[in-house]
Amino acid sequence: MKFPMMMATAVTALTLGHTAQAAEPLKVGISGEPYPPFTYKAASGDWTGFEVELAHAFCDAMGRECEIAPTGWSGIIPSLNAGRIDMIMNSMSITEKRKRVIDFTRPYYFTPGAYVAASDQALDIPDGLDGLVMGVQSATTNATYARRALRDSGVDIRLYDQAEQVNNDLLSGRLDVILADEIAMVQFLDRDEAEAFEIKATAPLHEAYGEGIGIGLRQEDDELREALNAAITTVIEDGTCASLSEQYLSTDVCVYD
Repeated sequence: MKFPMMMATAVTALTLGHTAQAAEPLKVGISGEPYPPFTYKAASGDWTGFEVELAHAFCDAMGRECEIAPTGWSGIIPSLNAGRIDMIMNSMSITEKRKRVIDFTRPYYFTPGAYVAASDQALDIPDGLDGLVMGVQSATTNATYARRALRDSGVDIRLYDQAEQVNNDLLSGRLDVILADEIAMVQFLDRDEAEAFEIKATAPLHEAYGEGIGIGLRQEDDELREALNAAITTVIEDGTCASLSEQYLSTDVCVYD
C-alpha cells in the first residue's frame, strides 16, 4: 500500500523539478561592451537597444522570460558552450566557421559592412586603400572580410577588441578609415564629434558575411532552436521586428521568408 504512494511522491517531485527548470529565465548573451543602437545601457542603467528589445519579443512569443547576460565578446561562444548563457543575440553573423562549434536559428536581420572616413578625404574602395591604416573590430565578419578580400590592397589592417575603440581612434586621427556594420555607423555619424566623417562605400556581398544575423545556440539545443525559429517568424510576421527596427535603426533590416 505504501509503494504507490512513494511512487506518486517521486513522480510529483520530478514533475515539479521539470516545471521549475522550464520556468528558469533564458540567459541571453550580449557583448558586455555597448554596441549602440543594437545593445547599450539606458539612463536607468538597464540594457536596451534593437536586439535587447527583440530578444524580449522573441521570449514573449515563446512564453519564456529573458535575462540579459552581458559577456565579453571574445569569450561569448565559450560561455555559450560552457552553459553560462543559453543563447547569443549580439549581431552574430551565421558563417560556416562558426557553425563548426555552435548552431544558429534562421536569420532575423542583415546589414552590410560600411567604410567610414573623413568627409574631405577622397577614397576609392578598394583600390585607394593602399598605404592607409584601417581599423576593424576583431572576431567579426568585417574582420574576416578584411583579411580575405583586402589583403592585397596595401591597407594596414588593425584589429580592436571593442567597436568603440575603433570609433575613437578614427576620431583622434590614429586611423584613416574603419570598416564596421553600416547601421552602427549611421548611428555613430549622428554624433556631434563625428560630423566631419561619412560613409564612403559599403562592402560587397561576400562569403565572409555569411547568411545574415542569427541567434547562436549550443549544437544540441534542438528544441530551443525550433522554438526560437517559430518565435522569430511570429515577431517578423506580426510587424514587431519592423517596428523595433524603425525605432532604433530608422530602417527595416528584418529578414523575411
